[in-house]
Amino acid sequence: MDVVPEDASAEAKLETPAPVPPVSAQETTTDALQLFLREAGRHQLLTAAQEVELAKRIESGDVQAKQRMIQSNLRLVVSIAKNYRNQGLPFLDLIQEGTLGLIRAVEKFDWRRGFKFSTYATWWIRQAVARALADKARTIRMPVHIVERLQKMNRAERTLWTQLGREPRLEEIAEEASLPLRQALEVRAAARASTSLDQPVGETEDAVFGDFVAGEGPLPEEEVEVSLRSQALKEALETLGERERQVVTLRYGLADSEPKTLEEIGRRLGLTRERVRQIEIDSLKRLSTLREMEAVGL
Repeated sequence: MDVVPEDASAEAKLETPAPVPPVSAQETTTDALQLFLREAGRHQLLTAAQEVELAKRIESGDVQAKQRMIQSNLRLVVSIAKNYRNQGLPFLDLIQEGTLGLIRAVEKFDWRRGFKFSTYATWWIRQAVARALADKARTIRMPVHIVERLQKMNRAERTLWTQLGREPRLEEIAEEASLPLRQALEVRAAARASTSLDQPVGETEDAVFGDFVAGEGPLPEEEVEVSLRSQALKEALETLGERERQVVTLRYGLADSEPKTLEEIGRRLGLTRERVRQIEIDSLKRLSTLREMEAVGL
């Protein structure tokens, strides 16, 4: 019979590999964030012509075109999400919510209006991130069981957005979250009731959540349309010389004032009526050739 050394069991214990420590949630989040940032940087930015081409294909149901439009603008999501850090949500969550806003923008973008897609998408991304921050803030004031159900519904909604490529219905969210529709309705009602419309959002706190929720005012689509038209007109006017810009601004009351007559403008600028008229005609001809004016609808 072989004799087993006294220290054999000790050696066996020493040779047993140590258990692998579990991966922390923070490490997982960091890895996911790095993966997203690498993915965002891998796709080239689009030219205006490429945006129009993709938008046309998206209208005809081209899924690959939609995917490319989204991927090529992920850097815009990251850029906007940075402004909302340290307000209650992890950076990765902000990026995920902003991506949902980007998807919404891709679905609603109308290339015929002449807007740059990045300008159009910025509004939708900011709206999505602001809503997510407000959701986080109001959960503090809700019962624990409502908060837990709301979190399940939010996870389900994000999953369905990715799977369906559109905004999911409440019935679909409830089914994905394994909640009765009645409970889903209760959660939504409780969440709406606890929302603070005066909560500031964004890095500069120059906007409140009430700016991003539905009310009796214009629809989001109408708000972004007006905003983009104003921006397009401003950019177009900046292509004119100082005197030409003054004439057009005064003539059409663009500086929150009443439109002025040729004589009034002439007196203010020290020009004859005929000279003012000629400047107006030349300026309008020049503006009519600009791409920005397509967005204004003139």
